[in-house]
Amino acid sequence: MHTIDEILRASAAWVWFPRDSEEQKEHLQLVRYPARFGGGVRGSQVDSAADAATVVDHALERTRRWGESELRFWTNASDTPDIEHELRRRGAEHFDTVAVFARKVDGLSVDVPPGATAEVVRSIDQVREVDSINVPVWEQTPLDEAGLVTELAEATEALDARTGFRVLGRLDGDAVSTGGCTIVDGFTRLWGAATLERSRGRGAYRAVLAERLRVSAEMGATTALVKGRVSTSAPILARSGFIHHGDERGYLLRV
Repeated sequence: MHTIDEILRASAAWVWFPRDSEEQKEHLQLVRYPARFGGGVRGSQVDSAADAATVVDHALERTRRWGESELRFWTNASDTPDIEHELRRRGAEHFDTVAVFARKVDGLSVDVPPGATAEVVRSIDQVREVDSINVPVWEQTPLDEAGLVTELAEATEALDARTGFRVLGRLDGDAVSTGGCTIVDGFTRLWGAATLERSRGRGAYRAVLAERLRVSAEMGATTALVKGRVSTSAPILARSGFIHHGDERGYLLRV
């Protein structure tokens, strides 16, 4: 099991760069999301000698230069300086909170009810089922056939390299849930969990969680790290033995 300091550093270092995104790291990490994921700019990881107002000004100017109209920023306890107050002062909307959880991978027990199953994604048909879940849950644009092929190639490459994988969850055979993992420095980062609204509360997420932990252990991960939404997955993670290590809050500024 990693130390608390290592867990907090790993949480702060966690950022996603979607395929076809653009990024800049000056004062903070900025990532321009492609239209498929709704566009806009995501900010995180403030590391600057400038004051909070200067950091926010820089982020807004970069967002404008990219031609985007929304800047979403996620706070972290390691941000220097802390810009949360400055965001609030400028009228930023607090749109979500995630709880940072970690737990030793070995020995975790997840209560999975009968009829809920999960499997590692290895085929184009499974990728298509994953997309059918992600589109309504995350309000994404569906992948075309070329996109499905690319998605499968990326998932297969990560699986073969033992650096990550995607899981598909089912209820009585129907694909209703999904989630991914990335293995970094002994951590398994659990990301992208999504369950169709009509199927929530029936164990599909728990099946996906259990399978991700099982395969992560096989790949050598010792600590599971996950950012669970307070309104959905956080209670399940707490019941499954994950330890809460603080919260990260999301703010939206319209440019």
